[in-house]
Amino acid sequence: MSKLTLNKPTLIMLYGFPGSGKTFIARQLCEDLNAAHVQGDRIRHELFEKPRYDKQENEVVSHLMEYMAEEFLNAGMSVVYDTNAARIGQRRALRDLARKVKAISLLTWIQIDAESSFTRSIKRDRRRSDDKYTPQLDRTTFDSLLATMQNPTPTEEFMVISGKHSYQTQRSAIVKRLFDLGLITPDVASNNLAKPGLVNLVPNPMGGRVDNSRRNIVIR
Repeated sequence: MSKLTLNKPTLIMLYGFPGSGKTFIARQLCEDLNAAHVQGDRIRHELFEKPRYDKQENEVVSHLMEYMAEEFLNAGMSVVYDTNAARIGQRRALRDLARKVKAISLLTWIQIDAESSFTRSIKRDRRRSDDKYTPQLDRTTFDSLLATMQNPTPTEEFMVISGKHSYQTQRSAIVKRLFDLGLITPDVASNNLAKPGLVNLVPNPMGGRVDNSRRNIVIR
């Protein structure tokens, strides 16, 4: 199956607890979309043999990620920004970056309960590609990270997906939002949302009358 190409370069940001599945979703999305996977944990391990995760190191990684994202977006390529967009100020800066290069930004909140997220984070296996560069967390570190996170506010534009759903369901929700933003055409959205035995979420405009009792699902 060919990859989806968005009508405008798009910066896809991710928000969620450690272990919610951000890197898994980022990798899968980049297999489905013409998008660059800018992965913070991998960049850190490429730069630092023994990462310290301190403020100075975090700033170096952030600056490099922002530089790479801007270069890709400037070249007309979408970006999945694979680090936790955990703070309001961080998300504001990334949205400003996208606006500067006339790109679209999309914040995706991956929701999962804290205990399930922690259980996943302590069961990480470096032999798996999605866990290869991700740090192991103890309970104290996990709780400290959660304490610094700022949930998206009503004034921010974001969508929500479940961290416990299958990727196919997550992907459909994201494709639906991309369609709502005008980044993919109705026929492309329809082909990527159709499921065997289910009514398509995007009506075919050439298919005749639409049954208004079957309203489109809106993901917010």
